[in-house]
Amino acid sequence: MLDRRQFLTLSAAAATAGLAGLPRAGAQPSPSWPAYARAVAIDALGSPGGSSGGLLTPAQLADVRDSGLTAVNITVSAVGVLDGAFEQTVARIAAWEEELALHPDVFLKVRSAADLQVAKESGRLGLIYGFQDSLPLGDSLDRLEIFDQLGVRILQLTYNRRNLAGDGCLEPADAGLSRFGHELVERMNQRGLLVDLSHSGRRTALDAIAASRAPVAITHTGCAALTALPRNKTDEELRLLAGKGGVAGIYLMPFLRTEGQPMAEDVVRHVEHAVQVCGEDHVGIGTDGVVSAVELTPEFIEQHHRDVENRRRLGISAPGESADVYTFVPDLNTPRRFEHLGRLLLDRGHSETRVAKILGGNWARLFREAWTKT
Repeated sequence: MLDRRQFLTLSAAAATAGLAGLPRAGAQPSPSWPAYARAVAIDALGSPGGSSGGLLTPAQLADVRDSGLTAVNITVSAVGVLDGAFEQTVARIAAWEEELALHPDVFLKVRSAADLQVAKESGRLGLIYGFQDSLPLGDSLDRLEIFDQLGVRILQLTYNRRNLAGDGCLEPADAGLSRFGHELVERMNQRGLLVDLSHSGRRTALDAIAASRAPVAITHTGCAALTALPRNKTDEELRLLAGKGGVAGIYLMPFLRTEGQPMAEDVVRHVEHAVQVCGEDHVGIGTDGVVSAVELTPEFIEQHHRDVENRRRLGISAPGESADVYTFVPDLNTPRRFEHLGRLLLDRGHSETRVAKILGGNWARLFREAWTKT
């Protein structure tokens, strides 16, 4: 009989073997791309740290410095929970304010598009406060002003399930954007906040694209035409998003394929399909991951299993999530994954101009347009 520690150790070994012999901590160094140092690289959904909470470690701060990223949209909202969502969100914002105060040489709070250039020129990582659910607003649109003043710049209307704004991607009725949701989009346009349609139901996305006076985003998704899972967006959604001036970010998540661990080739496949549908001016990257390389340790595996079980218990786990498939891409498992991905796209014949747009230029353009009060 194996004790729990032995079982987890063997599970880690088996998982590592199943990832084609890749190292447990970090992908192999990729060929450099000299132009990456000049590029504006923006992760439209990610985090400098892990999910365990607490202050960032020296190693995580070093990875931020090494990443070459200009900015990242970090989730400051409570997600998928109603009780205490407002209080939890304020507490998370306070925690990131502490990081900003502790490390002004590493981080810069992004309130405007101009701050992106400041972050790039100063070699700091711009932190963009974002929501992945509108539940922290409760039934009061007046709370939008509070979060605006606290620095929130991106707000995702729904998570996987239904809320007051509309239906998420797991709702079978697919009832679309509610009256409250229409009012929320209007208020966000007035305040110059970016509407995010990740996790939304199909009709919710289409309704919001039509309702918004400003371009909107899908910060982290995949292409349903390649992998028919609820978290991915149809060609119709992508095409209409682009027609409104928006940007879709491709994630580094299990939903890029229907079985097995996603790899860099899957990311490239979804990026290229999105470019074909949307055009090169409307595609970006939103990893939905962390800056540092993931270490496939027994502790990480155990926590991953718990997270999947908890999400299933809460009813927010999406088809494609599995305890045996991890939320990172092994051959992009490096703080410099954006440079690595850029090199892969260049090697497939994409121009440096196009690659620079995909890695962040398109997000910078969208932020300039959306963060303007109307």
